[in-house]
Parts: sequence; C-alpha cells; structure tokens
Amino acid sequence: MNDSERGSAMPGLGQLDAAASGRASGGEPGRAFGRREALGAAGVAACGLALAGCGSGGPAPGRAPGIKGKVIARTAEVPVGGGKVVDQWKIVVTQPREGVFKAFSAICPHRGCAVSTPENDVMTCPCHGSEFAADTGKCLKGPASGPLTPYQVKVEGDGIVVV
Repeated sequence: MNDSERGSAMPGLGQLDAAASGRASGGEPGRAFGRREALGAAGVAACGLALAGCGSGGPAPGRAPGIKGKVIARTAEVPVGGGKVVDQWKIVVTQPREGVFKAFSAICPHRGCAVSTPENDVMTCPCHGSEFAADTGKCLKGPASGPLTPYQVKVEGDGIVVV
C-alpha cells in the first residue's frame, strides 16, 4: 500500500508513487518530498534550533529604552557594600563605597537570567553560577565570559539618575 492509499502521517509531504517510494526525489519537478526527506529536513532544523539555543552568548542584554534621565532608585534604598535590583528596568544599582553608586544591567550575558543583589561585593546569576563584581560589573566566574552592561548614573538630591 502506498502513502496516498493509507494517508500520510505528514499530509502533503509523503505523496510519492510506489516506484519512487524510498528514494530521494532529487528535486525533480512534479515530485514531492517523501517522508524520509521531510523527517530528515525536520531533524536538521530541530538540531539547528537546539544548537542555537546552546550558544555561549545567550540573549544580548542591551540597554533599557527610555531610561535616560529617570530616577531608578533612591540613595537610601541602596546600602553601602550592597545593592538593589530594579525589576522595572532590569537594572542592579550598587554602592560599593559610601556615596559611590554604580548601575549595571541585571541580565546575565550568559543566558539572560537576572542576577541577584550584591552580597560580599559580588552579584551572582542563579541559573549557572556566574559571578560579577559589584563595583565594575566584570565577570569574576563563568560560565559568562563578559561583563554586565554598565549604566552611567549620577545622584540628584536623593535620586539615582541614569545619565
């Protein structure tokens, strides 16, 4: 019994005549791909997508749009030697030393997970354990290979503002 008699598992893709069944179509006009070719192409596509998802870079962190000039935190909310993650913009604000404020993307460059607030001057990604310096955003421990994206900030009154 051929595909058209029993109904193809993949409609429209398994319509070969009995003579061509089991052979590659070779791109001949008037011939459809067989199940083997369709499944092979689908397998290659699935593998390509899976490998793309396993890349070392992950999503690009980028910068939050429309944030320039905005107060992202209050100075009283950011402890010396610690920090605060601002979920609205996915930014972590730190105060490594009294009166010195830094801001970085809270998105880990490895796979796009949000890093934690700093503890012992280190921000940690909970997904794979990458660690970043709270004063520079530099990657201290992989698997991430790059730093957190920095934001230039200044203090205006009691607000921390993105420049």
